[in-house]
Amino acid sequence: MSVLAPVDFNSVKRLTNLNEINRALHETVARERSIEAELEQLLSKRAEIEKGFVNLHDSASDVLESLLSDAQQLAASVHSTSELSEGVSFKVRELDTAQSRIDDTLQRISIVVDRSNAVEGIRAALEVGDYETAAEHVSKYLELERRFGTMADEVENRQLQDQRREAKVRLRQEIQTRLDEAKQKGDHKAVLRFTRLFAPLGLQASEGLQAFLVYLRDLISRRAEEDYTSLVEGGEQAESEYVGTLTNLFKDVAVAVDENEQFVSGTFGPEAAVEAILGLQQLCDQHGTKIMQRYIKFRRLQQLMGEIGTLSVAKRTSAPAQASLAVDPRQIEGYLEEMLLLCQRSEEYNQFMLAKLTAAAAGSGSPKADAASLENSFRSGQFNVTVRELIAYYINLEEFYLEENVGKAIAIDEWSADALTTSMVDDVFFILQKCGRRALATGNLQCLCAILGQINNLLSNSLRTALELNWKVLLLQHAPCFFAPTGNPAEYAAVFNNADVSATYVGKLREELEDSSYHFFGSSNERERIKSVLADLSKTSSDFAHITARALEQLSTAIVPRLRAMLDEAAGASYELSEEEYARNEVEDTWVQALLAMLCAILQWLQPFLTPNNYDALKSDCALPFGQVVERVEATLRLKPFNQLGGLQLDRDVRALVATLSNVTQRTVRDKFAILNQMGTLLSLESVSEVMDYWGHNAGPITWRLTEAQVKEVLGQRTDFEPHEIAALDL
Repeated sequence: MSVLAPVDFNSVKRLTNLNEINRALHETVARERSIEAELEQLLSKRAEIEKGFVNLHDSASDVLESLLSDAQQLAASVHSTSELSEGVSFKVRELDTAQSRIDDTLQRISIVVDRSNAVEGIRAALEVGDYETAAEHVSKYLELERRFGTMADEVENRQLQDQRREAKVRLRQEIQTRLDEAKQKGDHKAVLRFTRLFAPLGLQASEGLQAFLVYLRDLISRRAEEDYTSLVEGGEQAESEYVGTLTNLFKDVAVAVDENEQFVSGTFGPEAAVEAILGLQQLCDQHGTKIMQRYIKFRRLQQLMGEIGTLSVAKRTSAPAQASLAVDPRQIEGYLEEMLLLCQRSEEYNQFMLAKLTAAAAGSGSPKADAASLENSFRSGQFNVTVRELIAYYINLEEFYLEENVGKAIAIDEWSADALTTSMVDDVFFILQKCGRRALATGNLQCLCAILGQINNLLSNSLRTALELNWKVLLLQHAPCFFAPTGNPAEYAAVFNNADVSATYVGKLREELEDSSYHFFGSSNERERIKSVLADLSKTSSDFAHITARALEQLSTAIVPRLRAMLDEAAGASYELSEEEYARNEVEDTWVQALLAMLCAILQWLQPFLTPNNYDALKSDCALPFGQVVERVEATLRLKPFNQLGGLQLDRDVRALVATLSNVTQRTVRDKFAILNQMGTLLSLESVSEVMDYWGHNAGPITWRLTEAQVKEVLGQRTDFEPHEIAALDL
């Protein structure tokens, strides 16, 4: 059956053309006929549909009656099954209740038997002294109590309870007695045996740990007191025993920690190891502090600081110091070596204990055992506070020792005939190196930075002042004393060499201290701080190098008068040459060769007196005096007349100077001779107009140092060039 589209009445209303109206009418009629045909077809099927409904009603009635009968039978069956299930469930519940009562009875009987066996086991083990087995039975008994609670007490008779309490008390007393006897005898194995039994007895782990720590502390304290008593009673003869006494204490504590850490953590739990280490550290805080304070008092360090302070004030005010306050630096050095050993041993001990503490904290897994907080707690103990006090004394004494010995090395400075430097350079840097190494060996960053600062202060002030003073004294004597017949050039050269060697030594000292610091300080922050302090030494080294440069400049200036005769010869030389004279100059020496020979002779004469660095620097700086020489030669040559052969001779002379000096010095000297070189080029031209081949756009790589006026002036020195041609040049 087709589906007809609805009629659009709005489109019909819009029709105005007759043809369109007729067409719409025909379409409507056709549509009406189609609808009537479909209705006729549907009505023709009515009788058939009604007959189908009647047949369906008759068959459904039989089916429904059958279904009703089956449903009633099923309901009766389910009801019967339900009644049967209720009966079975009741019987099962009765059986389960009975079984539970039986299990409970059997469990109570088992508890009674197990606890009776445990009590009998404790009693039997005590009779034969088998405390481990007795403790094991106690542990089983306590486990029953923990598992079954009050049920165990309900089934146990009064007599059995009394027997159990009596056995437990007796076992605990026996173990405590045996433990006390083992402590008195110093029987370490027995102490370990009986402290291990605290946990099975149901006691707190801390009780067993404290009992064990008390034993260790008593053992270590006894020896520490004996050593301290010997130290005090020994008087002056025991002055070298402080390090040994403190080392013995460290060794006892460290051995106690190292040998017993596994026992402690295995017996009392991982957290107990941290508590044990901190507990043993209290011994060091107690006895180590006492030893350190005794040493400070024995060496009168506080009084010594007062005397040093008085001496320092007297030096600053130029007031005379009392004779009784004189402090011998040699005695101070002995104290410093002792204090170094004390600080070294203390830091080694701290590093060992902190490593053990960190490992124990990591193994415990407790949030309270934070490594950083534990280290802070460890280092804030009384012993480490006293160590920092000792380090403060060490810093003050080391600074005084440095200042006094460096001052003495400068004061007794002397020169020996076979030395390139005076004595103070080697003496000062030997002292600085020794003190720097000693400060490094303390392992204390604050101490190292303080001493490095003092080292740089002495270098930049005391030694630098001494070097500059010696150099100024040399200037007052006039630097030409190098070449004076009555002077000693080697002694004068030592003044120059001192600054150069000092600059080299400062660099080596910095490298050594920086490299060595990596063995003592592993933290990146510590290394960066050390580098920042050592950076000041680089500036000091530069200052010494600057002093050397000024001294060498002065020496270079002193060389100029030695070349005066050759310069006078240059003033008398003629550059209006014939071909014969030009050819003769090619095979004979001129003033240029004489000048170069004299310069090389002077450098060769100076070489044995100077350090290799200074000699190389002098050769590099030999252009300095030649700056003055070149200026004089330029002024002399500007007054001379030239012909073309003379210009060629000048060009040859300049090339000889440049070539020889380039082999002598590492620096370029062409710039110094640029004007002379360009004068030689101009004076060797064949004609005036040829200058345009080298000027302006045709200059190529040549950078002219002469101005237009100076070029014309130089061309005017040629006797064969016409003045009007020179004036007509358009430069």
